[in-house]
Parts: sequence; C-alpha cells; structure tokens
Amino acid sequence: MNAIKFVPLIVLTTFLMGSSFTVGKLGLAYSSPLLLAGYRFILAGILMAVFVIGLRRPHPDSKRVWIRMLVIGAFQTAGVMGCIFLSLRTITASQSSILTFTNPLLVVILGTVLLKARYKPYQWIGVLLGLTGVAITLGTQLEVKIGLLFGLLSSVCWAVSTLLVKRWGGSIDSWVLSAYQMLFGGLLLLLASLVLERPFFIVNGHSLAILLWLSVLSSIVQFAVWYYVLQRSDPGKTSAFLFLAPFFGVLTGWSVLGEPLYPSILAGGLCIGSGIFLVNMDFKPRPATTKNSRSNA
Repeated sequence: MNAIKFVPLIVLTTFLMGSSFTVGKLGLAYSSPLLLAGYRFILAGILMAVFVIGLRRPHPDSKRVWIRMLVIGAFQTAGVMGCIFLSLRTITASQSSILTFTNPLLVVILGTVLLKARYKPYQWIGVLLGLTGVAITLGTQLEVKIGLLFGLLSSVCWAVSTLLVKRWGGSIDSWVLSAYQMLFGGLLLLLASLVLERPFFIVNGHSLAILLWLSVLSSIVQFAVWYYVLQRSDPGKTSAFLFLAPFFGVLTGWSVLGEPLYPSILAGGLCIGSGIFLVNMDFKPRPATTKNSRSNA
C-alpha cells in the first residue's frame, strides 16, 4: 500500500480508537457506564453479525470454538471496555487512553511468563520505557486510585485477549470473531450493568448520536479500516502506529472536554508511545552487499 493511501487510513483508524475515550466520557452524562458499553457492543455486534451472515463468512461448526469466542469477548469487549467506561467516571479520557494502550507492553510480559515467548532486546527496552512512562504519567495523580485501577485492568484484559486470539484465532474467520466477540461481550456488559450498577439511559438526540458514534464509527468502521490496512501492509510496522491512538485520546480530551495537559501526562505519553513503537517495530538487518553484487551493479 502506497503512503498516499496508508497515511490517511492509519490516521483515521487510530483517531477513532483514541477519540472513543472522549466520546465515551461525554456519554456518561446520559447513561450508566456499563449499560452504555453494553448497548454500544450489542448494537455493533448485531450489525457485524448481519454483515458476516450476509457475506456467508465461514462460521464455527463446534461448540468449543463458540465458547472460545465467548471467552475472548469476555476479555476483549466486556473486560476492556467495561473497565474503560468505569475508569472514565473518576479519571480523564487522556489518562484512561494512555493506560489502556499500554497493552502491547503487557503482551510482551505476559507472553514471556505464560507462553514462554521470546522477544528481542529492543522490545524489552520498549517495555521498560513504557512502564517508565506509566510511572511518570501517574506519579502526580495517585489520589484517584479506583479510576487508575480500572484503567490498568483494561490494559491487562486487552493483553490477555491478544494472547488468546494469537492462540485460538488462527482457525476462526477474523470478521466472524470480531462480530460475535463484540456481541457476547456486549451481552455480558448488559448483565454486569443489571447486577453491579443502577442502570439508566436518557434517550435524546445527544445520547443516540454518542451511541451511534461509539457503535458504528469507533467499533465497526475503526475495526474494518484497521484490518484493511493490516492485510495490505506489513503488520509489524503498521502495529507500531498504535501509539497514535493515545495521542488522539489526549488531544480530543483536551480540545473537546477541556482536560488539562499536565507536563507529566505529555512526558509519560511520549515514553509510552516510544515504548509501543519499539515493541511492535520489526527491525530487520539490511542484506549484506557482496563483491559480486557491487561488480554487477
């Protein structure tokens, strides 16, 4: 994929990822957090399920695979998004986005411990740099402990779901997996809302616009563009651009919500972005130039 096409698409998908924190924060004025997250992914999951059924994408033919998609949905949608929306009650969209997108760093740690995976030295440097960024970002904000805890838990759930997808996802159509894990996760969030909070949703133009943005643009469109780019470019290099998502989270939190840009947030976000870049980037040595190749040039 050429740069003229790649750059706008990668900016669009990471903008939709990052700005969803700000839009979600706006939505909490009209809905309880778990209910809003549940509605978002039930709607997105239904629309995606209709899409994959209509296109006759291959569906699993065993209960075991359906259970695996349910487990992935429990972590990727219910766990990640439930914790994000709960964190937004007490911390800023900027902080929540920065914490959530530390998940590539945790994938390296959990992958080493649980799957005995091996990573390169520069990837571990990225992990250390990212963890330093977390410490800088949160160093002056330790009074809002519950929001920070939910933000960190969202990152842990995302890292776990990433490892589960790496282990189980190879045999499942990616579009089918996306549709049903969102639907299953949305249903789990709806159940959690009924049990853990006093659910409410104020129906008006603003709340419906927010719900549609979160369900259609920040879920379906964002997913479609992201996978379109991944399939037509180098996945390792493309994933390195994930650092743009927390950048857009901070930027939209400042411009839309008026959240302050503390120096600690900017410095910590820069460290985390650099760490994510190192963890995802695949540095390959340039091929050696031989005498014969020079003489034939």
